[in-house]
Amino acid sequence: MPDQPPTTLRRGGRGGPGAAEGIVIADAPRAEQCRHGQPTDADDVPAPTSHVACLAHRGAGAEPRRRSVPEETPVAFTYNGTSYAVMMATPADLNDFAVGFSLTEGVIDRPADIASLDIVPHDAGIELRMWLASAHASALSERRHRLAGPTGCGLCGVESLATAVPPIRPVGDGIMLAPDQIAAALPLLVSAQELNGATRAMHAAGFFLPGHGLLSAREDVGRHNALDKLVGDLVCREIEGATGFVVVTSRVSVEMVQKTAVLGASVIVAISAPTALAIRSAERAGITLVAVARDDGFEVFTHPHRIVAQG
Repeated sequence: MPDQPPTTLRRGGRGGPGAAEGIVIADAPRAEQCRHGQPTDADDVPAPTSHVACLAHRGAGAEPRRRSVPEETPVAFTYNGTSYAVMMATPADLNDFAVGFSLTEGVIDRPADIASLDIVPHDAGIELRMWLASAHASALSERRHRLAGPTGCGLCGVESLATAVPPIRPVGDGIMLAPDQIAAALPLLVSAQELNGATRAMHAAGFFLPGHGLLSAREDVGRHNALDKLVGDLVCREIEGATGFVVVTSRVSVEMVQKTAVLGASVIVAISAPTALAIRSAERAGITLVAVARDDGFEVFTHPHRIVAQG
C-alpha cells in the first residue's frame, strides 16, 4: 500500500464559536485522513441493537413483552493482512473504534499512519482491515500479539507481565475544574446515551470541554471499547485531549487510565470506584482521578489540585 503523507493534528481544538454549555457538537468536521472506513456492504453490518421477545414477571403475573438488547459482535483488527486482535463490541462507530484502538494500543501515533481502512462484514463478525504506512508496519511486526477476549477485555492474551502493564505516558498541566462542572457533566452524558436509553446495558465515555459542554460521546457493551471509540472520534475531529476531561459510566481500571493518558486528558471522572492499580497508574501519569461520582458529590484519588472549590 502507498504511504500516506503525515498530517499534523491541530492543537487546542474548540467546539466552535457560539457553542453553548451542554450542547453535543456531533457534526464537527473530521480530518481528511479519517474519511475512509465505509463498510464494503453496509447491509451486512448488524444494527447495534436487536428487538427480542421476553416473558416479564412483574407482580403476581407474567406477560410476553418485547425488549431492545445490545448486539455483541466479534470485531477483528487486522493490519497489513495480519490479525492483531479480536474484541467483542457493539457494531457502531467502527471507524472511530479502528482509529482509537490503534492509537491506544500504540500501533499508530496519529490517524495518518493508517493508509487505508475497510470495514468488512463476515458471517462470524466484522473485520476492521487496515494498511499501515511502511514505518509502522515494520514496527508492528516486531511487537505484534494476538488478543482474543471477552467484552472489552483490555489485557487478555498479552504475552508477558511486562506487556500487561507498560510504562504510562505522563500528561501535561491540563485543566482546572470546579465541582459544579463535574456535577453538570454527569446528567449530560446520561442524556446522550441513546443506545443505553433503549437497552439499559451499555457503557459510555464522553469528553467535556469547560465552557462548551459535551463535545463527544460514544457507547459500547465494553467500557474499554467506548473509550477507544471516543479517542478515535476526538483525534479525527482534531480535538486536543488536554483541553477537556473524560467521563465514563463504569469503574476505572488501569487500561482506562492508560487510554486517557494516550488521549492527553488530565482528568478522568467515573461513576464507579477505581482499582488500586488504576490509582497508582493515574498518580504516575499525572492524571486527576475522580470516581464514585454521584448527584451528591464525588471522591478525588489522585492529583486533587485540579479540582478547585467554588469561592
